[in-house]
Amino acid sequence: QVQLVESGGGLVQPGGSLRLSCAASGFFLDIYAIGWFRQAPGKAREGVSCISRGDGSAVYADTVKGRFTISRDNAKNTVYLQMNGLKPEDTAVYYCATHCHTYGTDISPADFSSWGQGTQVTVSS
Repeated sequence: QVQLVESGGGLVQPGGSLRLSCAASGFFLDIYAIGWFRQAPGKAREGVSCISRGDGSAVYADTVKGRFTISRDNAKNTVYLQMNGLKPEDTAVYYCATHCHTYGTDISPADFSSWGQGTQVTVSS
C-alpha cells in the first residue's frame, strides 16, 4: 500500500526555520518525482518544489526560491523540505505528493498522484 506521511510542521516566528519530512512506505520514493505543495485557507493550492527522480534536480516556485531547499534521502526513503527565512505568507498546510510535473517554475501534481495527509505550518509572531 502506497503511503506518504508528512511531519515537521509547527508554529514559528517570522524569519525562523522548519524542516518538513515526507516519509514513504509501500514503494521507493526515488522512482518518482516528489513534490511539495501547500494550501492556505481560501487560496488555491500552490506547488512549492519538485525533486526529480534519478539526478535529484530541483525546481522551486518563485515565492520560495532562495529560502527553501528540497532534498531526498534514499536510505531513509524520505524527502525533506528545509524552509528558512519563513514569512507569514508561508502559512499553509503543506503536502507531499508523487509524480510532480514542472513547466518552468510552475509545479503541478498528476491526476494520479499519491498524497500525504498534510502538516500545518504557521508563521506568526
